[in-house]
Amino acid sequence: MTGAEAIVRSLENLGVTDIFGLPGGAILPTYDPLMDSKLNHILVRHEQGAGHAAEGYAISSGKVGVAIVTSGPAALNMMTALGDANLDSVPIVVITGQVGAALIGTDAFQEADVVGAAMPISKHSFLVTEAADIPARIAEAFHIAATGRPGPVLVDIAKSAQTGELDFSWPPQFDIRGYREPGKPSNKQVKAAARALCEAQAPVLYVGGGLIRSGASDELAQLVELTDAAVVTTLTARGAFPDSNPHNLGMPGMHGTVAAVGALQRADLVVSLGARFDDRVTGKLDTFANRAKIIHVDIDAAEISKNRTAEIPIVGDLKRVLAALNQQLPESQKKYGKPDLAGWWRYLNRLVRDYPLGWTEPEDGKLAPQYVLERLSALSGPDAYWATGVGQHQMWAAQFIELEKPRHFISSSGLGTMGYGVPAGMGVQVANPDDVVWIIDGDGSFQMTNQELATCVVNKIPVKVALINNSVLGMVRQWQNLFYNERYSHTHLNDEDADRQVPDFCALVEAYSIPTRKVTKAEEVDDAIEWALSINDSPVFIDFRVSKDAMVWPMVAAGVSNDDIKYARGLAPQWDGEE
Repeated sequence: MTGAEAIVRSLENLGVTDIFGLPGGAILPTYDPLMDSKLNHILVRHEQGAGHAAEGYAISSGKVGVAIVTSGPAALNMMTALGDANLDSVPIVVITGQVGAALIGTDAFQEADVVGAAMPISKHSFLVTEAADIPARIAEAFHIAATGRPGPVLVDIAKSAQTGELDFSWPPQFDIRGYREPGKPSNKQVKAAARALCEAQAPVLYVGGGLIRSGASDELAQLVELTDAAVVTTLTARGAFPDSNPHNLGMPGMHGTVAAVGALQRADLVVSLGARFDDRVTGKLDTFANRAKIIHVDIDAAEISKNRTAEIPIVGDLKRVLAALNQQLPESQKKYGKPDLAGWWRYLNRLVRDYPLGWTEPEDGKLAPQYVLERLSALSGPDAYWATGVGQHQMWAAQFIELEKPRHFISSSGLGTMGYGVPAGMGVQVANPDDVVWIIDGDGSFQMTNQELATCVVNKIPVKVALINNSVLGMVRQWQNLFYNERYSHTHLNDEDADRQVPDFCALVEAYSIPTRKVTKAEEVDDAIEWALSINDSPVFIDFRVSKDAMVWPMVAAGVSNDDIKYARGLAPQWDGEE
């Protein structure tokens, strides 16, 4: 068969069912056999959209997401998605066409060194110039993407390799030099962690996205039951532990809850589970949780003690590590005792009681965005999936949507990619066709990728879009408000001298043949949401007009200590009291 046929056959043999892509000259040989394949190919409107859709598909399903595009500008448009998946440890495989092998290095039409470009922002990248190498390289790409710390892998395939011929056999034999998956966790370190938990008087489980990637939510729940420890879940870990459980103090960090930030700052033991001590969580690093001993569990040895030295490092898959820790704990508790955490919980519960998430009603008569998110959550229920863009709406979604299940909150965290919401939500819906999928987007973020609504309409992908429309680049404006003397330089998205919306989002979305509603009053919110929930055979869109003056609180300014968290403008929480 041809190399192009081998690409398609390899994907089928790997169990792939859905792929997102856009054809062009250098990948055209592969699109011919793809037409006869049982693979469900979804034609996107922009290559970046294919990458983010593959991400949403992967995060929500636990499978490897797949995108396929052509060479040059198309492959370069994919770089943002590769970088995004790399920082958030998302398993995707991106197949790109490349000019013929003889033309590589000649500056041929639509040639770009995408393997070189992808190298620092992906888990691995391959250049394939021989047809015979295609099955093994694709199989290797899937293995690398899905095992160990998940991540994106690029397979760049020359057009001459696609048109060349090979004797196809499956499965291919491969041995990836230097690539090893972590083995069993150290029993000595597991015992040390168990003892530390037995002796801690103020323990916190700092849960990162690695816990969701490993599928270890059940093991986490058992650990909490055994230890009575507090839990905080980062942006990528929202849903890893139920919000309804009183042990869950919410999200830590720059826009985390006061209780979550306070718990970490006053802890004597922080157990990091698949988290990387990101600056948005730690604030000024040398003041972060500086009373605490650190247990750091991660599948990637390079993360251990990278930002914060761990007294007890454990390298391994979280599911295996937590299973071993849960098995060890009863024996350790018999030997060292089980601590009385009543005083610790009195302190934490006081923070929860005194500093709940909330908002003040806007003075301009517009909707409070927090109210919109709270009602979306209440009416959609715990089975809904949520994909967000990046900005204030992302933080409000993380704060006010009640999450009970892992893989139900999909957002761009490490890279903070505006425009992520629509294509990622599209991928989530393809992976979960019978479930409710909400895309929470801001008007700035939405305008970067809203063309993928055409993809949703044509392919009958019934996503629901809630536009949190404040007519400004909200998060940037918030920083200008707080740190630049309210000098709002180039953050207004509309004509400030005219009372008009550019574009009219409802008119724009109606041009895609999507049912729309505009909501300007609080009493209209519930009815609009219920209307959207009643439509399941088409995308649906609601334009919520919210106040541009609404801000995300609490907040820790960049580069300062988490001790300086502000509960609202000028209002800092009181840490002193019963501990």
